[in-house]
Order: sequence, then C-alpha cells, then structure tokens
Amino acid sequence: MQIYLVGGAVRDRLLGLEVKDRDWVVVGATPQEMLDRGFRPVGSDFPVFLHPQTHEEYALARTERKVAPGYKGFVFNASPEVTLEEDLQRRDLTINAMAESETGELIDPYDGESDLKQGVLRHVSPAFREDPVRVLRVARFAARYARWGFRVAHGTNTLMRMIVTDGEVDALVPERVWSELERALGEERPSQFFRVLRGCGALARVFPEIDALFGVPQPEKPHPEVDTGVHAMLVVDAAAELTSDTRIRFAALMHDVGKAATPASDWPRHHDHEQQGLTVIRGLCERFRVPNDYRDLALIVCRYHSHCHRADELTPATLLKMLETMDAFRRPERVEQLITACQADVRGRSGKQTLPYPQGEIVRRAFGAAHGVDPRVATSRGLEGAAIGNEIHRLRVEAIRHALAAGQGATPDAEPET
Repeated sequence: MQIYLVGGAVRDRLLGLEVKDRDWVVVGATPQEMLDRGFRPVGSDFPVFLHPQTHEEYALARTERKVAPGYKGFVFNASPEVTLEEDLQRRDLTINAMAESETGELIDPYDGESDLKQGVLRHVSPAFREDPVRVLRVARFAARYARWGFRVAHGTNTLMRMIVTDGEVDALVPERVWSELERALGEERPSQFFRVLRGCGALARVFPEIDALFGVPQPEKPHPEVDTGVHAMLVVDAAAELTSDTRIRFAALMHDVGKAATPASDWPRHHDHEQQGLTVIRGLCERFRVPNDYRDLALIVCRYHSHCHRADELTPATLLKMLETMDAFRRPERVEQLITACQADVRGRSGKQTLPYPQGEIVRRAFGAAHGVDPRVATSRGLEGAAIGNEIHRLRVEAIRHALAAGQGATPDAEPET
C-alpha cells in the first residue's frame, strides 16, 4: 500500500497558498484492507474512506470509462493494480494531476508544475471531453487564479467547445451547476468564470439569462462601458471587492438581467427593466434550485436598485414602502445587503470604480429613523385593529421626514444608475 497527497493541496502549496483541504490517493490496496485499518467508507460510486483520526478523504486509485451522457455516466475500476499515473491521468487539469509521496517527492507525470508556473489551465488527456462538469471547473479555476493571469490553453478551450457542441453540458444536473456557480461567486474575480464560459459557448447554454446581456447597449453617459454584459461583469467584481457574502455578489450579478428583455427599438433606454428582471431571476433560481436567501435578495436588489440610487429624490412614504416590501423591519440585514449591491452597481462602470455612494447613507438614515419608532406608542393611544398599523405607518413616515431634513447637507454626488 502506498499513499500520496494529491490534487489541490499539492497545487496550492506550490503556489504558496494556504492548504485548507488535503486529499489522498491509496495505491495497491483493497476496500477490505482499508476497513481493516480502521478507515470508514463514505463513497457510493467508488471507494472513498475517511481516516480514523484526521477524517481526511482517502480514495483508492482508480480509472474510469465513459458509458453514458452526463457527468455521472462513468464506470470505475479501483483494483489494486491501478497505478498512480493512471489515477492522475483521469483528472481534469495538469495543475490538479500532481501528487506528493510520503517522503515529499513531487510526482508530476503531466507537467502540471510547468503549467502552474506559466499560468496555463491545460487538460491532462482527451478524456477531459467526457465530463461536462469540467467546463464549469475550468472556468472556476480561471476566476480563482485570475490575479496570476491564468489562461485556458487553446486546446483545452477547443475540447470545452466540443463538450458544448455535443450537448453534454445540457445533461448537467441543477444542483451541480449551482454548486459550481456559488463557488465561483466566492472567488477573487467572479467575472472570469462567466468570461471563460462565454469563450467556449457554454454561457449561452447554461446561463442564457446572463449571456443575453452581452451586446445590449445602455446610455453612454452613465455607462461608459455601454454593453450591459460588460457592466454585469464589472459589477460582480466590484461586489467581490466590497464583500465576501456570495448572496450579495449573486444579487449584484443579476440586478440588470431584465435589460435583455428590452425591445431593440427602445435601446439604449430600458424602461421597467426592474420588473422584467424579477421574472428572469425567478426562472433561473427555480431551474437551478437556488437557495431562498439568494433568490430573495436578488429579487430585492433587482426591484429596488433604481430606488436606492435615487434615494435623495424619494419621498419618505416611498422610502418606507421600499423598506416594508423588503421586510427590513424583520430582516434588518437586508438594508446593508441592498446598499452594498447598489454600491457595486455604481462602481461597476468604466472609470467609476472608486465612486462614493452617499445614497446608501440616506437609506440607512431612513431605516434607522423608521426602525426607531416604538409600536407601543400606537397602542398606548387607545387605537385598535387596522388603526394601530396606520398610526405606526404615519409615525414612521414622519420619523423618516425629520431624519432626512436633519441630514440635508449631505447631497449625493455619485451619478445615479440608469
């Protein structure tokens, strides 16, 4: 039995990054031998075990053969005769096909270290084409290592295009697509995920709602980048700089999806794109079974980002209605989430990446004033039924009015979004 550290742990160590998770491959062993040593089985498709002390994953070396469409259409061979090189050959990218022996020796049969130094995402073998998930994974690695300028090798992009043309990406299950998207949103430069997918034709098949934004123009004055798709990429990266919360990043990405529904005759204006976007977001979230907290925040940001950008122009009653509709008094965290996404929207424009966002302070002030109204005041006045709610509403409007009047000296100087 020989044990090797493999995959991401070896890759990240060579990059000088902190190694968070370690995976191991066991060569020359049977499942029974693993059980006899106290390992606990967890793999359903092929033999994977948890170490009795560290609980790290140990997988028997294996080969695989494609027998059906989709990423589950494989049969595996995990016999003791499978070599380490054969196991590494089934992996997606050369930078993930390196191993380290128990003595610290690097085993690199497919030149992963060289590709790592050159910043190249290159497939290990033609078998790359057999697994459609690899299209998403390559795009995610491009987003993760964007700071080093990693690029997809031409030959690998060709195989990714073939996967798309063959219809393999259409066989991806929703849960796996969402898992890869959520992880990509957590990377340093999420936009690179979508750019790589667009470069191989996968974006139109997997995320047509986002792909449809490219080529749709916006007014040039507020949007020097003009193209709505380019704007969406700038916004999601701006959100990544402002927060690590992937819910906010997702909402920022989706905020303008309704602009793709604007008739070309109306371009570059996009009247009522907020309302159009709600339908698009609901459809995408239903298709990929997106968690409710992601969906709900995306709907809020889509519906109210224009309100937030023009907070200084809204009446106290309109500001209160926005806060009530987004359930801010029960979910106060949504106020900051909305403001952060809207700040990313403003900064996600060519040459505007450092703009301040004073509109956010207006929304904060309005919410703070309304939230400070004690509902018991209404009941103490002897009111009953609907009259209580009406009085609370009136008091909140007045509180917002006074708060905004007290802060009139702060005039927003950031350009409103259109």
